[in-house]
Amino acid sequence: MHHAVRLKSLHSRLAGLEVARSVGRVVAVQGGVLHVSGLDQHARIGDRAELTRRDGSPLKGEVIQLLPEGIVLLPDAAIEGVALADRVTLSRGGTIAPDQSWVGRIIDPDGQPLDGFPLSQGLVARPLRCAPPAAATRKPMGARLSTGHVVFDTMLPIVKGQRIGLFAGSGVGKSSLMGAFAGRITADIVVIAMIGERGREVRHFVDEVLGSEGRARTIVVAATSDQSPLMRRRCAWTAMAVAEHFRDQGQSVLFLADSITRFAEAHREVAVAGGEAPVLRGFPPSTAHLIMSLCERAGPGGEGQGDITGVFSVLVAGSDMDEPIADILRGVLDGHVVLDRSIAERGRFPAVDVLRSVSRSLPAAATAEENKVLAQVRQHLSTYSENQMMISAGLYS
Repeated sequence: MHHAVRLKSLHSRLAGLEVARSVGRVVAVQGGVLHVSGLDQHARIGDRAELTRRDGSPLKGEVIQLLPEGIVLLPDAAIEGVALADRVTLSRGGTIAPDQSWVGRIIDPDGQPLDGFPLSQGLVARPLRCAPPAAATRKPMGARLSTGHVVFDTMLPIVKGQRIGLFAGSGVGKSSLMGAFAGRITADIVVIAMIGERGREVRHFVDEVLGSEGRARTIVVAATSDQSPLMRRRCAWTAMAVAEHFRDQGQSVLFLADSITRFAEAHREVAVAGGEAPVLRGFPPSTAHLIMSLCERAGPGGEGQGDITGVFSVLVAGSDMDEPIADILRGVLDGHVVLDRSIAERGRFPAVDVLRSVSRSLPAAATAEENKVLAQVRQHLSTYSENQMMISAGLYS
């Protein structure tokens, strides 16, 4: 049986090989992008391409513009060594073939292993960017999930298929909380997108935060901060495609993205290189649709499918909840959780500001009696917050 599966995988990869490949030549290098002639009749936006330098070393990239005189290619790495008339070939990229053997592994946005061991490809390639399940056929959100944190098991419940945002500044415990979610929230598979993360943090997160028990059910897709914006942007799409693969098999998937801010920043670099103006407080207009289309792919599946419970983190400088990325996410998700630096400085973790946080699974996720108690708790917290200065000064009890 194992040999039959491997033969099917090999057959699938052979079927995807191209007999002939279109070839172009570099005609200009300008502003970090390459202008290529000879491919304008064959290229499509989003196609992958590979350039061969004079010394034989390859350089991959992506088509970001189609012009009358040729195409514009944004490379994946530094362009040192590129010369005029260098050879460029096109390939139809934008797909991934996930497999059950990927569980417990660390991969890059192209589906290649980062942990030094061979990686088997699945039988069916699926696009990195695809439409979510049809709105009219999607199931409602499911049962309440145990998180291992009292604040989420009471005031801010998370249910199957819910999508929440985690809003925090740097160093407030966001990564630790996401690691705890990965290890404790009930799910069949956990898929983590580490977008623009420091290289050292990837290994630390996998070994120390996840641990052996958490890693045993987790697939980590990582693109470090030194990699090109194309790779960092693709990281989120690859991770979501992997999550959809397991959702379509009827499994319950927990999807964690850290962070959507770096995903949007990577898109800004690509979009500006492609000629789009950064008019939305430094971000191009396509940013909103990009984020919304990613988040909409998570959530409950259609009939016969599983679900994707999504946690999307956002870096908010100075707790500015009105900055563009935070504002976009709040409008599309099923709840938001705010981590407050002042609470973290007092040594309380997770540093959740309950009054500024909302779970839209309520009131359905709790009984009438529980909702009554939750309302009373919020009222008491609000009263304390309004009088905190007087209480600290001893003027009110």
